[in-house]
Amino acid sequence: ASDRFNINSQLEHLQAKYVGTGHADLNRFEWAVNIQRDSYASYVGHYPVLAYFALAENESIGRERYNFMQ
Repeated sequence: ASDRFNINSQLEHLQAKYVGTGHADLNRFEWAVNIQRDSYASYVGHYPVLAYFALAENESIGRERYNFMQ
């Protein structure tokens, strides 16, 4: 029983520390929006990935960055 309490308290701690991990009241849509927002932030933050998307979509890097920020 103490192992279960310990695991649950660790999970609650992680959910409080990292917003993207979700919580009990988070619905599927909100969770998906968090994942999408985190992905776009990662794309903008990593220049080679941003350059790859720009090349694949035949757009400028600035335009791709703008689209991801929107």
